[in-house]
Amino acid sequence: MAEEVQKHSVHTLVFRSLKRTHDMFVADNAKPIPLDEESHKVKMAVKLRTEYGSVLHMPTLKENLREKGGANTGDPYGHKQYPGNQGQEVEYMVTGTHPYPSGPGVALTADTKVQRMPSESAAQSLAVALPASQSRLDANRTAAGVGDIYRHAGISERSQPPGMSVAMVEAGGNKNSALMPKKAPTMPKPQWHPPWKLYRVISGHLGWVRCIAVEPGNQWFVTGSADRTIKIWDLASGKLKLSLTGHISTVRGVIVSARSPYLFSCGEDKQVKCWDLEYNKVIRHYHGHLSAVYGLDLHPTIDVLVTCSRDSTARIWDVRTKASVHTLSGHTNAVATVKCQAAEPQIITGSHDTTIRLWDLVAGKTRVTLTNHKKSVRAVVLHPRHYTFASGSPDNIKQWKFPDGNFIQNLSGHNAIINTLAVNSDGVLVSGADNGTMHLWDWRTGYNFQRVHAAVQPGSLDSESGIFACVFDQSESRLLTAEADKTIKVYKEDDTATEETHPVSWKPEIIKRKRF
Repeated sequence: MAEEVQKHSVHTLVFRSLKRTHDMFVADNAKPIPLDEESHKVKMAVKLRTEYGSVLHMPTLKENLREKGGANTGDPYGHKQYPGNQGQEVEYMVTGTHPYPSGPGVALTADTKVQRMPSESAAQSLAVALPASQSRLDANRTAAGVGDIYRHAGISERSQPPGMSVAMVEAGGNKNSALMPKKAPTMPKPQWHPPWKLYRVISGHLGWVRCIAVEPGNQWFVTGSADRTIKIWDLASGKLKLSLTGHISTVRGVIVSARSPYLFSCGEDKQVKCWDLEYNKVIRHYHGHLSAVYGLDLHPTIDVLVTCSRDSTARIWDVRTKASVHTLSGHTNAVATVKCQAAEPQIITGSHDTTIRLWDLVAGKTRVTLTNHKKSVRAVVLHPRHYTFASGSPDNIKQWKFPDGNFIQNLSGHNAIINTLAVNSDGVLVSGADNGTMHLWDWRTGYNFQRVHAAVQPGSLDSESGIFACVFDQSESRLLTAEADKTIKVYKEDDTATEETHPVSWKPEIIKRKRF
């Protein structure tokens, strides 16, 4: 009777197969394949014959000729080398341009010594005598290389780019770069960042918390909510200090001025308000938007406020006079986010029409339109130190370089609707999404070093776990998130973590520089 075969579940069998595959390939992440000498020799011989056949008859190493007394020497790939005047020290004479310039403006140089076509032996002598650096200089200085003159005698010089042959027969003991084995490409290793952990949950709002801002003195922070209120909280204790009422719909944006005791807010009621924090009253309204106002930002050096709206425009306001300085039109759908900076371009907007626009503040016109995203751009963040910025969309987070919006890299993996981005000086980029997930990235390499999905508050539905806004405090030691479960969550770095206890589980294949 045959032995009974032990039955395993499909899950066990699949896992076993995965584990075997993993064990088989885990050690070979970044190791180059060992070089097989024989096949490498054959490959180099073929390469020499096909790419350098025309100059193989010319000697390449002056040292070999001196050491071996001018005897014929062979290279390691089986090709003979012929010395130019054996056993004697050669002083080359050909230093000028082609005796007959190929066109106007190509004059003979002052140090031209020979006004005739060089012979084969002279060309070989030159190749032997020229050191590597000298040959490069002469190749740059003269209209055509010596090899060109020798091989193309009587033919137009334009048939081959100048300096080509000199580069091929470069002497002086330097190996030709084309024959050197290429290194396997390696990705930069990400900087280690300590993981972030949740240490406080602040409740008090009666609706989704849509926006958050920390005041410049780092004493308190302000939140705006779907319950139509603006609340001011003590940053150290998390206690409520003040509630401001005045909006008649969801508050979508708040920001505190560093230049005056003002708080600015905007909402879905089309209103933009300026609050005087000495009296806790609205002192100015900015009228003009035709639909819900989704975001706002203050210019760091001049008294200018920028707002963006569902009416597909962004508006620039003079804070003092309440006048609308410019209406930035060009987007074809709601403008979801706007950012200001002191350097050009001073205004950056991201829109549901999938584009990002960089604006000229003075002219009120678009400088650059970036069309790389395939879906709505709801978040833009500027790096506090580098002249770069990032944009968040459900397809990818992309990094860009100012001032022209040159693409740097994609940060792939946060497959959700990204509502908010924040970055600190240490290079930690945070992306918060509609499904409640938060990813933390290393800015330089784009490595995703931590993923967080905090539990919703008791009494809330699991679907109410969206993150609408996140911001670092002024010390950059705390991270505050505004969430759909009506809470504000505060995170801080884990002080006990070290690189040994939380190593970077870094694999080169994870960090991909995917283009557009």
